[in-house]
Amino acid sequence: MNNATFETGTAVLRGGQVKAIRLVGLAGLIGGVLLIITGLVVWIAITSQLRAEEIVVPDDAIAFQGQVVSGPFTAFVQADIINHHALEMSGGKTYAELDRDDPVRATVMNASFLRASLFTSVVSYGIAVFAAGVGVLFLFFGWALRAIVPALPRQAKS
Repeated sequence: MNNATFETGTAVLRGGQVKAIRLVGLAGLIGGVLLIITGLVVWIAITSQLRAEEIVVPDDAIAFQGQVVSGPFTAFVQADIINHHALEMSGGKTYAELDRDDPVRATVMNASFLRASLFTSVVSYGIAVFAAGVGVLFLFFGWALRAIVPALPRQAKS
């Protein structure tokens, strides 16, 4: 074990402590890169799946009219307009409020399922951004640990 010491100005670190801190910093750097890559891969996967559905936001939506659903904002707007149309069809009643024999009930149920799927993609986008953001923080923390505790000089072997 390396018994060399390193003075930081206020504390003295032993060689093993320096190595441990630098190893944690390296783990932070590697973890940060992996989280950023994971966030990007998830974002791309969700986007490609949404685009493959070729859902076009209708003209009566609050925004993004005529655009293909391909991101969190278009997915949210599409879910909102689906809800608006379903409530219009059902006279303002939700799926749970409709009689079991109501012929509109199946359509309102499908609208509810579609909205849930779109909201799931919106949440997934949020998780992807969160993962990438945590990855950036890991990079900063890892870099900081390695910057404030420089490597011990290598000792010549006898």
